[in-house]
Amino acid sequence: MVATDCYRIGNVKIGVMAIQGDFRDHKQMLESLGVEAVEVRLPKHLEGLAGLIVPGGESTTIGMLAREYGLERAVRERIQEGSLAVWGTCAGAIWLAKEIPQYPDQPRLGNLNIVVQRNAYGRQVDSFEEDLQIKGLDKPFHAFFIRAPVILRVGEGVEVLAKHHDEIVLVQSGKLLAGTFHPELTLDSRIHQLFVQLASS
Repeated sequence: MVATDCYRIGNVKIGVMAIQGDFRDHKQMLESLGVEAVEVRLPKHLEGLAGLIVPGGESTTIGMLAREYGLERAVRERIQEGSLAVWGTCAGAIWLAKEIPQYPDQPRLGNLNIVVQRNAYGRQVDSFEEDLQIKGLDKPFHAFFIRAPVILRVGEGVEVLAKHHDEIVLVQSGKLLAGTFHPELTLDSRIHQLFVQLASS
């Protein structure tokens, strides 16, 4: 990922999948950067988008609704064309993952070569905050982990951008980005800026 000192917004348009989960905070963060943010519920809403954020929420519900509404197929096609950057946060990272060993039949996009464990830290009461060193950022990022998954393994072509102790929490593969925490709950927009750059590239 590119560093924030090179950041330019331009006329990029970013979508936020708005079928379930914490999509409003992502949208507000994008708008605070001057980025045009679009709520995505159907394949037609992907038109003209350079990037798509898939928010935290309930990963099974997101997967089922994305399949039912035709978004799974439409997003996969856009990724294969190379015309869409996608960033999954928390449940969104699960939706992107190639493998979910606990739930092998869970509906998902599956385009990112990672293995994910759902609810790796326990229940809601086991949520926590942590400062992370993230590749491409000059200062630590204060991250919120809420019923968070963990990325157990990464496959070929996947770069690890951040770890919490020894656990992988942020990765990138081409125009795909996945993180297990909630950057939209902070006032720190740097990861959103990096994603806008990635979508614009």
